[in-house]
Amino acid sequence: MSQRLRTTRHALAAATAALTLTLAACGAGTGSDHTSGMPGMNHSGTPSDSAGAMASMPGQAGASTGNGLAAAKDGYRMTSTAGSLPAGKATDYRFTITGPDGSPVTDFAVDQTKRMHFYAVRSDLTGFQHLHPIRAGDGTWTAPLAALRPGTWRLYASFTPDSGSGKSKDFVLSRTVKVSGTAMTTPLPKASGTTTVDGYTVTVKGDPMAGTARRLTATVSKDGKPVTDLQPYLDTYAHLTAFHQSDLAFAHLHPETKVDRDRGGPALTFHAEFAQSGNWRLFLQFQPGGKLHTAALTLHVG
Repeated sequence: MSQRLRTTRHALAAATAALTLTLAACGAGTGSDHTSGMPGMNHSGTPSDSAGAMASMPGQAGASTGNGLAAAKDGYRMTSTAGSLPAGKATDYRFTITGPDGSPVTDFAVDQTKRMHFYAVRSDLTGFQHLHPIRAGDGTWTAPLAALRPGTWRLYASFTPDSGSGKSKDFVLSRTVKVSGTAMTTPLPKASGTTTVDGYTVTVKGDPMAGTARRLTATVSKDGKPVTDLQPYLDTYAHLTAFHQSDLAFAHLHPETKVDRDRGGPALTFHAEFAQSGNWRLFLQFQPGGKLHTAALTLHVG
């Protein structure tokens, strides 16, 4: 009898210990951020594919209000009546930025010589345009887009209000449009630190990590020789923008190389902050001899 009692007590103790470990494991998982590193998850732990799907609907904000994947943030909203655009020809895209009171915002601060930076990016990252729209007196902005290929495009407005509750705060809002026609997608090129465009070779070096400020250095050369005649463009010798492969999250990489003369290069440094890991498509714009070139390469962020 005593032997059976001891056996029962041992079994009960083992079951209790197992239950305690199970509850502890469940409690450790609650509220942790380890899921943010899993495929399909963004830095906040929200599924990035879901955020992209919600944000891809014209006129709908994404699940994440950061990284340019929302049409509205902190009371500011990017509005437009255009849900589709024609393919194969230049077209104007009109939009308005409204403030917390619902009225069009007309007071914007200057950032890199412009009051509004506008980007058009195709869903497979094969199309990229960086424009500077013109604002009418009623607050309507007009972006003169070059011909677009069929497919889904995300359109970003990057601005800083110069008054109101959002004064001096940087915003990136976006909406999507459908471009008519049969959409053919192209796989994203593999990550590489070097690319060529129009006879120029661009090399990007650095060790980017998600959620951590790091430095990237871009070097421009031609025919094996360093390029030192880069002209100032938007108050810098090169402009760098990046978009995430899975959801087109936006990253504006700020230049650290100061413009102190009318020629610069070959090495240019940027302050880089990427919100999430994975592959990002970088677009470097530089201007030697009065002609603007855009180099694209894929960068892997750890």
